[in-house]
Amino acid sequence: MDHLVTLGEFLRAARARLEPADVGFPATARRRVAGLRREELAHLAGVSVDYYTRLEQGRSRTASRAVLDSLASALHLDDAERVHLFDLAAQPERVHRPASAPRQCVTPAVEQLLARLDTAYCPAFVLGRRTDVLAGNRLATALITDFAALPQHERNQARFVFLDPYARELYADWEGVAADTAAMLRMDAGRHGTDPELSELVGDLSRQSPVFRRMWADQRVIERTEGTKGYHHPVVGDLTITYQAMSVAGEEDQTLFVYTAADGTADETALRLLATWASSTTPRAAARPPLGREPDGKGARADA
Repeated sequence: MDHLVTLGEFLRAARARLEPADVGFPATARRRVAGLRREELAHLAGVSVDYYTRLEQGRSRTASRAVLDSLASALHLDDAERVHLFDLAAQPERVHRPASAPRQCVTPAVEQLLARLDTAYCPAFVLGRRTDVLAGNRLATALITDFAALPQHERNQARFVFLDPYARELYADWEGVAADTAAMLRMDAGRHGTDPELSELVGDLSRQSPVFRRMWADQRVIERTEGTKGYHHPVVGDLTITYQAMSVAGEEDQTLFVYTAADGTADETALRLLATWASSTTPRAAARPPLGREPDGKGARADA
């Protein structure tokens, strides 16, 4: 992933999402392309059209903080998008990481915390770079899937969401979950654009999932902090959880996700029932079929 090309693609996508009325320009006749013209955005950002064009086309390797701030404001970027823009523009100045970085893992203290959260009826798991699933407690395994039962390179949230047919059945709003997952991965790509495993993952998802290709091309980025998520679970039925995403102290690029349900609600009852079911069986017995396989052993659908 050439960072200059990616920067240009991100700028073009952000420009295409803005309508003239969004920035105070009068409505004009029908336009050939969606969004603002290059000269309009350059005017808003206070840079020359030629300079902005070189940035979009990947022909400029310099962009000051002031210029990036102006572009972010002109494009109405949110906090996550602004961080992503700076990540992309700063890539050339970064120290190159080794071709193969050490594999991430959680500390014993985090593993103990995950186990404690089980006793509080809170599914919890840790995501690393590339949305790799580094660890999860018993309740998270019962709620989502047994990532630990999969081969190492398949223990990945994006692979599960886009390539496992079960994910479409599990998530009440699969389309929304998929879009957010692609946006999280895009955010990671801005920070680790030279990561060969990330390039391999994006390549695999692009080849196997037309939906991922479409969402990846949208150039959306997000940084998850909190929200809600609905499930159609085969054991306990429908439930909605609230999640919190927290950085793991002292660990780069590790995020702890903790799921909760309000006291006295049907959702809390469902989590308690799920915990009882999970404690009565082994993780392997409760595991989903291997990634990319239907329960009858057939391969994953091509349109996953």
